[in-house]
Amino acid sequence: MDLRALAMGLAFAFMWSSAFTSARIIVADASPLYSLAFRFLISGLIGVAVARYLGQSWRLTRGQMKATIVFGICQNALYLGLNFVAMESIEASLAAIIASTMPMLVAIALWAVYGERLPRLGVAGLIAGVIGVALIMGTRISAGVDLFGVMLCGIGVLALTLATLALRGATSGGNYMMVVGLQMLIGSAVLFFVAPMVETFRLEPSWPLALAFIYTTLVPGLTATFIWVLLLNRIGAVRAATFHFLNPVFGVAVASVLLGERLGFLDLVGVAIVTFGILAVQLARQKAQADAATTATRTLPEAPGRARP
Repeated sequence: MDLRALAMGLAFAFMWSSAFTSARIIVADASPLYSLAFRFLISGLIGVAVARYLGQSWRLTRGQMKATIVFGICQNALYLGLNFVAMESIEASLAAIIASTMPMLVAIALWAVYGERLPRLGVAGLIAGVIGVALIMGTRISAGVDLFGVMLCGIGVLALTLATLALRGATSGGNYMMVVGLQMLIGSAVLFFVAPMVETFRLEPSWPLALAFIYTTLVPGLTATFIWVLLLNRIGAVRAATFHFLNPVFGVAVASVLLGERLGFLDLVGVAIVTFGILAVQLARQKAQADAATTATRTLPEAPGRARP
């Protein structure tokens, strides 16, 4: 992994993690789904305009079209929509911790569905992740956390896991900003359709709301998603997902600084365990893929007519 990829990954992880705090600020003064729908509409239009300015085409490859539709529905409408609603009743730090389990869920699904084996380090990471989440949830449940909000976050991260599995190898072909812009417009359309059926429009104008909305629209919404797509194309999904191990750390840190959310000792221990688990799973998957590639290279048939050394 080169320095540019490292910088991109760190920037993505921080921007992505900070979105939970800005979302918490937004839903305090505005209805969550309408807010998110407007955010995606603005981000999507900006993304498409920038893509056209850069000369990118509306004509996407089949893989890109699949990525656009699946991510628009699963990531934007379901994952983020459910998280916005959940953060009316739970803290941003808890939502960030739940969302950070996505790489572990992907590893479990790849093992259960595709038979992808994990080295012992990966198995240890999965076990550690489960223990860490259980530790955090145990302390929160005993403190009276809203279980409905937790359930919404859980469904949301399952939707993001589904999207990640569905898009394996579907990010190549250029037109990255166009893909980002169009998938946001799809998410906006879905949320504008759903919002009137499940919530009442609410808006209490304030400076924190305005600043949080602008930040969420331009930074986690547009910039982070664009960086993520570039990172996927540069180093691949497995290596890029390694940066998700920073999400619980960054998410908790930003929520603590801006919202004054405080974690107990067991919460901090749980965050550390989850962080180790995510990192261990991703490093194990990288090693497994490298070993598989090496094995495949060694077993390639010899070219016809080529003499043995």
